[in-house]
Amino acid sequence: QVPLVESGGGLVQAGGSLRLSCAATEDTGALYAMGWFRQPPGKERELVAAITWSSVTVHYADSVKGRFTISRDDFKNAAYLEMNSLKPEDTAVYYCAAAPSITTIRAGQADAWGQGTLVTVSS
Repeated sequence: QVPLVESGGGLVQAGGSLRLSCAATEDTGALYAMGWFRQPPGKERELVAAITWSSVTVHYADSVKGRFTISRDDFKNAAYLEMNSLKPEDTAVYYCAAAPSITTIRAGQADAWGQGTLVTVSS
């Protein structure tokens, strides 16, 4: 099984909100950097947001700035993505990821991945 698991996906109308959760499925120790990727149908996977230990550094894709908020619980090795003002173009499978550094995640790589959770935004 993969070490991370996502939840919170679903169907929502444009302008609505969803909150995604990610949790480690085994004892992997501290995860320094965590993030969220998404892959729209038939498209390439892209980074949505990333965050470091203690939430010192946060990164957002330009397409979600001002609408999405990433957060984490360091003790639980969990990450969250609050999505507001959702648009149809946000429709995708969202994947949680973890890596030793935010630089690694921003390069599109990760050491651990979740199975993905589907977010569908209707117009």
